[in-house]
Amino acid sequence: MRDRSFTIATFNANGIRARLHIILPWLELNDVDCLCIQETKVQDKDYPENVFKDRGLNVVFRGQKAYNGVAIVSPHPIETLFLGFPDSRQNQEEEARQICVRIAGLTIINSYVPQGRSLNSPAFQMKLQWFSRILDLLRQDFGLSSRLIWCGDMNVAPEPIDVYAPELKENHVCFHQSVRTAFKKILKWGMIDCFRLVHPGEPEQYSFFDYRIPRSVERKLGWRIDHILATAPVASCVKDSYIDLEPRKKDKPSDHTFVIARFQL
Repeated sequence: MRDRSFTIATFNANGIRARLHIILPWLELNDVDCLCIQETKVQDKDYPENVFKDRGLNVVFRGQKAYNGVAIVSPHPIETLFLGFPDSRQNQEEEARQICVRIAGLTIINSYVPQGRSLNSPAFQMKLQWFSRILDLLRQDFGLSSRLIWCGDMNVAPEPIDVYAPELKENHVCFHQSVRTAFKKILKWGMIDCFRLVHPGEPEQYSFFDYRIPRSVERKLGWRIDHILATAPVASCVKDSYIDLEPRKKDKPSDHTFVIARFQL
């Protein structure tokens, strides 16, 4: 399959059953090869699998009741490679935050990185450890020539340009220097931010808008914490990447919106 297009999107649904009225129409309007979803908030036995299958879509998912949860939807066959992390620390009790699959010759990791709660919380240390485990995974199981995409809600704004009023966010768990440094180690290893390849230096490009801030989308008071990263063989083929703000303006939206990347492989 040479010279083919491949479109991937990532979306934190903040409850997939509460957001089907946004996801399904969006899929009808957007020809995507893979949609990675985070924070599905539903245990596996209650996942709305047939809603997607009835539309000719394949789906894999890993969930838990009321919290976390990840899923991948595609019109192509999906080969599940691992859930969580493929190391000795993985077990069935681990939070449902990650799926790795193969679709159309590409390896795709969909992650919901812990938010961190507060700087003095054990959850923040878990967040830093998560980035460390991702880096170990890349070093041990992949190489710079791998055809790999890592995407999801990564709960980090990498640069001041990626958050409104950055001068006020230095002690926020999604902008603290330690988490930004941990994320940048992954970029340094060889993962490339596809959105910034297309939009270098462009300000006020956000994928998350806090419910608690009135008219946050219109006022451009947001964060870019949802990312699509790729190794050089894939990132070099990116043709477009953008944030679709319209779903965030719909009735009963998620606090996140869709981030998309299109490749010509």
